[in-house]
Amino acid sequence: MTIKRLFNLAIGSLLFCSLAIFGPGQKRVDGVTADSVLAELKAGNAHHIAHRYQHPHETATRQRELVSVQHPHAEVLSCADSRVPPELIFDQGLGDLFIVRVAGNVVSDIELGSLEYGAEHLHVALLVVMGHQHCGAVTAAIEGGEAAGHIGALIDLLRPAVEKTRGLPGDPVENAVKVNVEMVVKQLRTSTPVLAELVSHGKLKVVGAVYSLETGRVTWLPDTP
Repeated sequence: MTIKRLFNLAIGSLLFCSLAIFGPGQKRVDGVTADSVLAELKAGNAHHIAHRYQHPHETATRQRELVSVQHPHAEVLSCADSRVPPELIFDQGLGDLFIVRVAGNVVSDIELGSLEYGAEHLHVALLVVMGHQHCGAVTAAIEGGEAAGHIGALIDLLRPAVEKTRGLPGDPVENAVKVNVEMVVKQLRTSTPVLAELVSHGKLKVVGAVYSLETGRVTWLPDTP
């Protein structure tokens, strides 16, 4: 068997596995807009703040409906911190959110690939980049020093936000958390070829937010220039 043939078989296997894992691409649900989804997330966060959860879409029927199809209306890039679960913060249920979690809510090619899948194949209308108060990854980037294992690669992605906010008044961690979110939002909005095209055609809206561990409130950031 030729090398070219082996390569084609390998690519075919990868595509098959991708479909098996994620399921087929789905059409955008009629009537769902980025603004309507954002309003729903804001309402869900109000439930979270008041500890009055609606617990939507958690029934056995809903679970069965999702076996062969999914229609998430938003995707969230958030920190891996155990205190920051998007489903609870926004009071969402099974199949509502397509979530990518990584310490420091940073973006490498791996995270970007997942976000592109949610936007292009699941047709989500809204992409939320959410940082949070007292982020340990951002704190580590500010403190500097040697990071063991692969943690250093993650810290390197946070250094631009740390450097941009160095010397500014206020809490250095919270300053860097906010700027990191703003920088990631801008990165995703301009990421070619997939996300930038969807944004330019009004098919995807990318917004930034910061979650307060103390109050449970999500603060939505102004649009990134």
